[in-house]
Amino acid sequence: MGDAALRVRLDGFLDAAEPELIAFRRDLHANPELANNEFRTTERIASRLKEAGLEPRILPRGTGLYCDIGPEDGYTVALRADIDALPLQDEKAHAPYRSTVPGVAHACGHDVHTAMVLGAGLFLARQAEAGLLPGRVRLLFQPAEEMPGGALDVIAAGGIAGVDRAFALHCDPRVEVGRLGLRTGAITAACDKVYVKVTGPGGHTARPHLTADLVYALAKIVTELPAALSRRVDPRSSLSLVWGRVAAGSVANAIPDDGVAEGTIRCLDDEAWRRAPEMMRALLQSVASAYDVEASLEYVRGVPPTVNEAVSVDLFRDAATQVLGEEGVVPTPQSLGGEDFGWYLESIPGALARLGVRAPGSSAEYDLHRGDFDVDERCVAVGVRVLAATALTALWDGRLDAGPDAPVGGAAEGAALS
Repeated sequence: MGDAALRVRLDGFLDAAEPELIAFRRDLHANPELANNEFRTTERIASRLKEAGLEPRILPRGTGLYCDIGPEDGYTVALRADIDALPLQDEKAHAPYRSTVPGVAHACGHDVHTAMVLGAGLFLARQAEAGLLPGRVRLLFQPAEEMPGGALDVIAAGGIAGVDRAFALHCDPRVEVGRLGLRTGAITAACDKVYVKVTGPGGHTARPHLTADLVYALAKIVTELPAALSRRVDPRSSLSLVWGRVAAGSVANAIPDDGVAEGTIRCLDDEAWRRAPEMMRALLQSVASAYDVEASLEYVRGVPPTVNEAVSVDLFRDAATQVLGEEGVVPTPQSLGGEDFGWYLESIPGALARLGVRAPGSSAEYDLHRGDFDVDERCVAVGVRVLAATALTALWDGRLDAGPDAPVGGAAEGAALS
């Protein structure tokens, strides 16, 4: 299918579908659900896919699903959306689609991601019926991205079995609608949580030499570990330890017998990420022993870095250029935020791109994970165009790699591909 033909087909589809997709997004926004509780959201997605003649498969926990379009044995491209919301209060007082659930809001754009993948899936299903789908597309509607861990549930349920390449979009409120941000290599970071507990005999602040000065030792741990950890790895890995909570003691003249420090470790390099727990434990014991205190570490693995594969980024770029024009593709910086799409990319090649959701010329600053976060809803149609074009581009690329005799999927196999 040529660029012009694809744009015409997408235009015709979106003329009718865009209002429905925006309404779908608003419904999810007004009825957000937290991780592993996305039962209503899952039912709404599954119902719409069934209405289109598709057969969604709900994950074992009852939240999240995946759905195939095209032949069972074709070259397979996955399009992923995350469906969970955040434990935040929606502060958009005048939005008609403001969250109706106290303390829960779609403040990261997952409602938009879901509407875009749904729209792309409905378009691609029509292409399959017309014999214009050169392979198989798998729609992944993943629960619990914010926990994180939902990606692992999808993988355990066979959600990426047989998938050759995977793609995802994430809302970016810094980028204007109509633009797609691309980056090869690490685009988001690994993100782990660390919990340090320090214990000692305690005592009077008048006689610190007769006990272990636990607060001083804790302060040394808090200040020395980030610097020491960063010196153990290649600086390009961007390994970063940042504390979010430090607590010890209750009165001014007593040395406490315990204290805690909690924080996160973020990293852009997979090798450094895997070494981080071992390095953290060794450094912690070294500092603690110097001040005669005991220190324990609870290291909670989060997500790996999301590392975009070069060929997949090129496919994203080619597809976005078809439907947005060359000016629609822009570079995007690395982020130390976490994203569990990285779990998929440890098994299969793929890429995550950032979709502009900011109204052109707007002075409003809607950042992610804020109660006032919102989007210019024209981004939904843009996302559908990009995802549909990317799936088709990747399928044709995979089919060409398989040879000229590779079968073409769809209900009307052998139909003219024009």
